[in-house]
Amino acid sequence: MTSEAVVTTMSVKRPIWRRLVEQRELTIFLVVLAGAFLLSLASPNFLKPANLNALMLGLSFDAIVAIGMTILMVSGGFDLSVGSVVALAGAVAGYSIVLLGMPVPIGIVAGLLTGVLVGLINGLLVSKVRVNPLIATLGMMQVARGAVFLLTSGLGIPNLPHSFNTMAQDKLLDVQYPVWIMIILAIIGDILLRRSRYFRQSYFVGGNERSARLSGIRVSQIQIANYIIAGLMAAVAGLLLTARLGTASVSAGLGVELRVISAVVIGGASLAGGEGTVLGSLFGVALMALISNGLNLLGVNPYWQSIVIGGVLIIAVAADALSRRNRS
Repeated sequence: MTSEAVVTTMSVKRPIWRRLVEQRELTIFLVVLAGAFLLSLASPNFLKPANLNALMLGLSFDAIVAIGMTILMVSGGFDLSVGSVVALAGAVAGYSIVLLGMPVPIGIVAGLLTGVLVGLINGLLVSKVRVNPLIATLGMMQVARGAVFLLTSGLGIPNLPHSFNTMAQDKLLDVQYPVWIMIILAIIGDILLRRSRYFRQSYFVGGNERSARLSGIRVSQIQIANYIIAGLMAAVAGLLLTARLGTASVSAGLGVELRVISAVVIGGASLAGGEGTVLGSLFGVALMALISNGLNLLGVNPYWQSIVIGGVLIIAVAADALSRRNRS
């Protein structure tokens, strides 16, 4: 028997339990369940419907951003400007509707196009100009946040019409619309990343960009498209958050990029590219939301949340680096 046949036979005969344990999504899901169980014991308020609804609503915004970030990180990129795009999309929509008197649908489209434009610029800088993603998106983060202050004069834009706010304040089957939108987008994103031939190319680009180019994959096109998707998902989250608050806030989206990148890495994606799933990222977002919710319920000083989130990001990235080193 050849060595290849032996390897194949061994991989086929692996026990089912071992194959299940190796699934990153299952591991994170079990950790989320364990965390929820411990919180239910530590705080009687955790399982109350009001807290669970607030938890789901709160994580839905980060989860929508995480969908785009997952697709982008699979292809080897990342975007630090998503938090600023969350605020900018809401500011553009609010400015268009309240200050310019445009119809609500036009304002929503303007907000979405803002995310697309920022993503396009990021994609062109990274793929065509060959600017490092860290520098390109860090600069864009500052530009977008500055644009928010210019549009809102640093004060925000209140008094958005009910017809705009309804898309995040109304409910379907007693569940807020943002949660349903998150679920729909997550299902679409997961199916596309797993099954679509076009989106599967992101794994090849992230795994080895040079080999992907030599095999005929249009790497630049994939990278630009993924940055646009990341920007668009951030804009969707920004519009929903603005509608939920009824105000285009200048502080919207602060810290979103770190929370989302942490969640996506926890969920199985790698900063080096070539790995990750939308489902795993959603579980990562759920874990980050549980940590934040647990700290609030237990009365921990809110300033500790930033320390915890930063620590989780460091641990997740270090674990990913060690895992890749062991595999190589």
